Amino acid sequence: MNLDINQENLYLILPSKVAWMTDMLTEDKHISVVEAIKKIYASDTYRRLENETTKLWHWGPVALYQELTESESSE
Repeated sequence: MNLDINQENLYLILPSKVAWMTDMLTEDKHISVVEAIKKIYASDTYRRLENETTKLWHWGPVALYQELTESESSE
């Protein structure tokens, strides 16, 4: 059994990462779940997260959320 994460199977772990960030974003910014999901999927953080070579998928939800909010404030 191959347990390596690669570009072909990375999509399997992304929903849980997005779900955690969505929860944090809705609570922190007082926005709807739909708005939060749209923000996440449109972000540079997500573009980097879905690229296996960046290894952002290794990051925990708090670190990803911090990256998301920091990159959002610098735009």
